[in-house]
Amino acid sequence: MLFANTDWYLYNFRGGLARELKSQGHQVTMVSPAGHYTDRLATEFAWRELDLSGGSKNPLSNLAALNRVRTLYQELRPDLVHHFTIKCVLYGGLVARQMGIPTVQAVTGLGHIFTDDGVINRGIRNLIRPMYRHALGGKQTRVIFQNTGDRDFFLQSKLVEQSNTELIRGSGADCKRFRPRDEARRPGPCRLLFASRLIREKGVYELLEAAKNLREMGCEFELVVAGDIYPGNPSSLSPADLESMKADVTYLGHIDDMEPHFHDADVVVLPTYAEGTPRVLLEAGACGKPLIGTDIPGCRGVVEDGENGFLVPPRVTEPLQIAMETLINDEGMRRRFGLASRQIIVDGFSETEVVARTLQVYQDVLRS
Repeated sequence: MLFANTDWYLYNFRGGLARELKSQGHQVTMVSPAGHYTDRLATEFAWRELDLSGGSKNPLSNLAALNRVRTLYQELRPDLVHHFTIKCVLYGGLVARQMGIPTVQAVTGLGHIFTDDGVINRGIRNLIRPMYRHALGGKQTRVIFQNTGDRDFFLQSKLVEQSNTELIRGSGADCKRFRPRDEARRPGPCRLLFASRLIREKGVYELLEAAKNLREMGCEFELVVAGDIYPGNPSSLSPADLESMKADVTYLGHIDDMEPHFHDADVVVLPTYAEGTPRVLLEAGACGKPLIGTDIPGCRGVVEDGENGFLVPPRVTEPLQIAMETLINDEGMRRRFGLASRQIIVDGFSETEVVARTLQVYQDVLRS
């Protein structure tokens, strides 16, 4: 059973894993809230609806969500469950351990509870630490981290035992689907693409500020933004922010299929504060695009500074602005970086390799 907080995540990020499991004769059940991808999931796999109600901090709401998880697990009795995203890891892990279900926990990033050091979030962290320790513990549990930084944080915080951890760099990129095109570049100014959730932690404010400064300097380029706001997330751009942003960018909204937009872009930029291993950079790199990421564990390796793009400090506008300006003004550099991106992703981040290593983790936890 694969359980995530959106059907979009399961279909786009874990569809390859689920199809490989199915091809080997396993019965695969996908669990998520209902959404635009529900019909697609239900066509290929068994699908069950389970909604953990987004960013709610109401204790009664969270208790009700935990009970919904328990009810479903008691009904399905899976042989193994793989949890993705924070609430699924936490609630699903607590229930699965109580029921003795072998569990794989995917830590795909730290989330704003750990990255935002406000008073409220510090209090929430103190409350959930014991829950995390229990959800990530036990002999029948393995915790997959996407980068060493997140793993080190959890180990130093004593949230997980070293023996329970595995390191697999992201969900991988389908290098057969996402590949460079031979067609000539479209005419017009350099096009930069930002594709992510429109929340503060993705660096969207720094990106917009850098773009504003470059325009005031007379730099010609187009900034394309793909993504949507999340009213339930306290870090989300507001509707007013979104309307203001639309005046300065080409806004696409939520996009189901990013492949053609990667090909239309000259540079892909993600100035994120914290990340597991960003899928958008993996797929853009597989398409042969130069990348701008931040100097954090999740981006290092995907972006090799000065080889296939630039790594800039998170939360700071000026270095991001300089990296954007450099690539906007140097088409030859963009071509060199794009070729290097493709090779880096093929060599180290293919979906085929990620799926094979994940299946090995399944075998290990089932034998434990």
